[in-house]
Amino acid sequence: MQSGFDIAIIGGGASGTLAAIQCLRRAASPLRIVLFEPGGRPGRGVAYSTERPEHLLNVPSGRMSAFADRPDDFLDWLAARPGHAGSGLEALARGYAPRRDYAAYLADRLEAARAASVATLEVVPQRIATLQRQHRTWRLEWPGGEADATRVLLAAGNAPRPLPVRGSGSLARPRLVDAWDYAGVATIDAGADVCIVGTGLSMADAVVTLAANGHCGQVHLLSRHGLLPLSHACTHEVHACEVDALHPLGTRERLRVLRRQMRAAASQGLPWQAVMERLRPHGQALWRSLPAVEQRRFLRHAARHWDIHRHRVAPAVHAVLQDLREAGRLHVHRARLDMALAGERCVQLTARTRNGGLLALDVDHVINATGLEMRVQAMRNPLLDQLLGDGHACAGAHGIGLATDQEGRMLDAAGDAQDDLRVIGSLRVGEAWESIAIPELRVQAEAIARDWLGDDPVAPSV
Repeated sequence: MQSGFDIAIIGGGASGTLAAIQCLRRAASPLRIVLFEPGGRPGRGVAYSTERPEHLLNVPSGRMSAFADRPDDFLDWLAARPGHAGSGLEALARGYAPRRDYAAYLADRLEAARAASVATLEVVPQRIATLQRQHRTWRLEWPGGEADATRVLLAAGNAPRPLPVRGSGSLARPRLVDAWDYAGVATIDAGADVCIVGTGLSMADAVVTLAANGHCGQVHLLSRHGLLPLSHACTHEVHACEVDALHPLGTRERLRVLRRQMRAAASQGLPWQAVMERLRPHGQALWRSLPAVEQRRFLRHAARHWDIHRHRVAPAVHAVLQDLREAGRLHVHRARLDMALAGERCVQLTARTRNGGLLALDVDHVINATGLEMRVQAMRNPLLDQLLGDGHACAGAHGIGLATDQEGRMLDAAGDAQDDLRVIGSLRVGEAWESIAIPELRVQAEAIARDWLGDDPVAPSV
């Protein structure tokens, strides 16, 4: 067994890396910090592991700093990169950098924090199998090793949903490709007909990759709502609407108010996005102010509409989608996939439309872009299953994510908060709802490090 660690971070995607940076910055003594990342490359995770240049950030570069107290940090880093020497900061701030650049930025900032800290950081390329409470520590076990840690942060990241259809078990690569398999999507033949199941952000990734590779086949998009991501506005003005007035209202009343506010913004020459910019910092408070019954109503009837307005895509990505639709090569179907049958030459799909009709499609490839799995019991994560089974954790509100308090303390089966076992990122969705974007993750990372290690950073800024 390895000697003990003071802090163990399980998961080295964006959230785990941000937490490691903050712990290194705030360490006042030679703590031992360990980051468990199976891929061995912190800062990438699902979102930032792509090497494709067409996969852009969904937030302007000027808002993507890893540090809430240094809002221009990513912008300054980007401006110093080769290829941006002549670019103005204002233009860079409004632009949308490739996500691979952001992965490089996080890796750079982690190494800088490591070099400046009195603490040490060890990156272990392993996946934690079990986590058991000892008397005053946690025992972490992985294939071929184990160690104790005084505090543990769970940054397990995102899990994909399986393709929700009868017959999906008969599909395999290359007929079935996951949208997060960026290399697999890129190998699809330019003349192939494709059906993408799901119409969210991962669908947009798949479509822009097909377009970048000169794809000329037909692309069918299939989802229950048929709603595609909307675009950011060219400017980022904010409409001065009153957010606190929304808190006492239920889901339906809030939607009515927001529609009125968007009409009022339009009358002032502002895009509807200006209203969403005003709401942007208040997403968690708006979710928490809803009673449980209203949260369930939101999840049933409004979540997808919220997502396309709140989690928008870069204008360049939206333009690709619109151009393909206008060219008659991108078709949106509002239907529920019912069955998939893999034949020798194609995949036969059947789906039910909203009016009960039958939609039949023959395609060469199916891309699973159904998005994030939010139900913790369905994530097929052995560590999460073990924590649930042993009573160290329980499912979050409405069965999504893990149960935590507002500071990310894991609640055990008895409902008690565990200060030495924290959660960051998408697993806090049940309590916070908005818990996957960098502006939320950096705040969570800083708050956890501050609670554990003190109020003021000790290491020099990086």
